[in-house]
Amino acid sequence: MPIRHATPDDAPAIARIHVTSWQAAYRGQLPDELLDGLTTERREAHWREAASWPSHTLLVADDDAGVVGFVSCAATQDLDGDPAATGEVRAIYVDPAAYGRGYGRSLMDRAVEELERRGFRNATLWVLASNDRARRFYEREGWEADGATKVDEFGTVEMREVRYARRLGGRPDS
Repeated sequence: MPIRHATPDDAPAIARIHVTSWQAAYRGQLPDELLDGLTTERREAHWREAASWPSHTLLVADDDAGVVGFVSCAATQDLDGDPAATGEVRAIYVDPAAYGRGYGRSLMDRAVEELERRGFRNATLWVLASNDRARRFYEREGWEADGATKVDEFGTVEMREVRYARRLGGRPDS
């Protein structure tokens, strides 16, 4: 599966995937009004900038039709984390039309490789506590819930999240 570093020109596709993924994955977990009101404009501006941040890695998976998924990673932002030792997968999303075809796993593998290449010894990620599908995926990929939780606010909606962590330095047994 072709996975490459994103460019600013990938921002529209990344923003589209970000919005459609939220709408598919979080339906029934977040209010419909919030999901139906999502637009790509703000996300596109964010991802256009993120593609050029030197401290941030943004990768995309391509198929014959174009970008079908993305992952972003950087040093942890957690207050209890060491940004010199711990990297964070900040976002990983696949176009719902491409679910089940291995893009998520390939993107996660490359994100872990990038974090290792940058010298991180540990990695974390945050996931919506109610997102059982994503949690099963992370657990299959060798991540474990580490007990940390947080509540993020998106407008007036509270999103309860749990943190997953893993040691870096080799792929877990499949």
